[in-house]
This record gives sequence, C-alpha cells and structure tokens, in this order.
Amino acid sequence: MAQCSKLSTADTLVLGAIQILIGIFHIFMWYFLLIMYVGQIKGVFGTYEPLTYKTGCPLWGIIFIISGIFLIKTARHPAPLLVACALTLHILCIIVSIVAIALTILELSRFDSVSYRNYGQAKLGREVSRILLSSYSLETAIAFTYCIFGCISLKTG
Repeated sequence: MAQCSKLSTADTLVLGAIQILIGIFHIFMWYFLLIMYVGQIKGVFGTYEPLTYKTGCPLWGIIFIISGIFLIKTARHPAPLLVACALTLHILCIIVSIVAIALTILELSRFDSVSYRNYGQAKLGREVSRILLSSYSLETAIAFTYCIFGCISLKTG
C-alpha cells in the first residue's frame, strides 16, 4: 500500500514559482490582447470582442501570483495558519481556473462574423485563448496537487 507524504520544501518552492510564472504569463497575455483588440477597425460586421477578454480572464492571473507568493512563504515558514490560508487560496485558484476554462471553451465554440479587416486579429486572439486554455489546465493541476498534499500536512501537522 502506497503512503502519501508531505511535499518537500523544494517541491513546494517549485510549485510556487511555477504559479507565479503562470500568473505573470496570463497578465502579459491580457496586455497583448488589450493592445490587439483596441486597434481593431470598425467595419460592416463589427469588431471581435471575445467573452474572455470582456470578463478579464487573463487578468485573473493576479490570483495565481498571490497564491504562488503565499505558497513560497508557507514553504519557508510552515505554520498551520499559513498552510490553511494557502489551501484557501489554492481552492480559489481551482475555482477561478475552472470558470476560466468554461468561459474559454464557450468562446472557442462559437465564432461570429467580423469585418475582414479584423479577421486576422480575431484568429490570433483565438489562438491566444487556446494557449491560455492549456495554462488554465496546468494551473488547476498545480493547485489541486497542493490542496491534496496541503490537507495531508494539516492532518499530520
């Protein structure tokens, strides 16, 4: 029978650093989409304004950054209160990631007509959404991993 153990300090630091990098990546992608969609030309069929851009999904990367910083702080100074707060933040990350995945899938499942001048920007924006979809899945897996091992460390605490 396999035994579940706590995450080592090095593993926790790596997970926190990856979360911070994913959050920074999402903020940069939001800025890229902002620059791209603001430059659209109003045409006969209008502009492309995706659902994830309107809701600011990539900007939710701030939550990933905060939870990554909290995870690193918890790895350096493990206390039951810090572990509980890190668990709460990671549960929030899971919820945010699942909502972002659902919104991105909804956005990618339909494509309304846009002006031919904005078609290239719309296609590029959809490719960015596909990339963000994979990183949301990665963030969900990282947060879920820490939640499992964080619960074990609280229990054995």
